[in-house]
Amino acid sequence: MSAINVTPYPRAFSHIGISVPDLDAAVKFYTEVLGWYLIMEPTEIVEDNSAIGEMCTDVFGENWQRFRIAHLSTGDRVGIELFEFKNQQNPEDNFEYWKTGVFHFAVQDPDVEGLADKIVAAGGKKRMKAPRYYYPGEKPYRMIYMEDPFGNIIEIYSHSYELHYSSGAYKS
Repeated sequence: MSAINVTPYPRAFSHIGISVPDLDAAVKFYTEVLGWYLIMEPTEIVEDNSAIGEMCTDVFGENWQRFRIAHLSTGDRVGIELFEFKNQQNPEDNFEYWKTGVFHFAVQDPDVEGLADKIVAAGGKKRMKAPRYYYPGEKPYRMIYMEDPFGNIIEIYSHSYELHYSSGAYKS
């Protein structure tokens, strides 16, 4: 039998895991500021012989001992796992974009400035002085990089990802 060339289809994004130093404060921030839904209250997971304990040992290795987790969902059904690990380490600057790994996640809100202000009021900060326009004088598409109160980088887009880039955002 010959191999059939099949074009892969785009998979849906399921969820992302975010480490935070204070799970309760993070749940409050992400539900009140970003408006995400809390779908599973903060729960402690311990290293034991339960199904979840064994699965976590597969992921983290032995001696992880315990962590707390909460599950949230965005308005478009993307899952958010918030983790508070024992011995959590908070780097001075969590913006090491030149290193391999996820350095930010993005949300969409037509009121970029309003959401940026809410993030600052809740203890976060701006990583840019003001939002930038992708097509100044032509289209209202804009963005800004922010930081949540826990050091995680959030980018805010005014319009969908497809609209920002299908118009050739990097044209000069």
